[in-house]
Amino acid sequence: MPLKHITPSEAKKLVDEGAVLIDVREAYEHVAENIPGSRNAPLSRLGRGAIGGTKLVFFCKSGARTRMNARALADCSEAEAYILDGGIEAWKAAGLPVKRG
Repeated sequence: MPLKHITPSEAKKLVDEGAVLIDVREAYEHVAENIPGSRNAPLSRLGRGAIGGTKLVFFCKSGARTRMNARALADCSEAEAYILDGGIEAWKAAGLPVKRG
């Protein structure tokens, strides 16, 4: 099933309702800067059925990695899943909080 692309404000609303943010960047990128409460699950390590949860919002730096790997991301969980358009950069541009390493 294709993943729906959502805005930072839509992602924030889903997170407030219990969705889990999944950072698909590499661990060193996540440590340097991340969205508070997000889980790191690098694309390089994802496998089928690897991520649990009922609603997931995937993100990377700019959205390019998540768009290019949408099929693999959809396959890694049975959860309802979304892609954060623009990644963490769009999240920051929307004035939402980030944590720096």
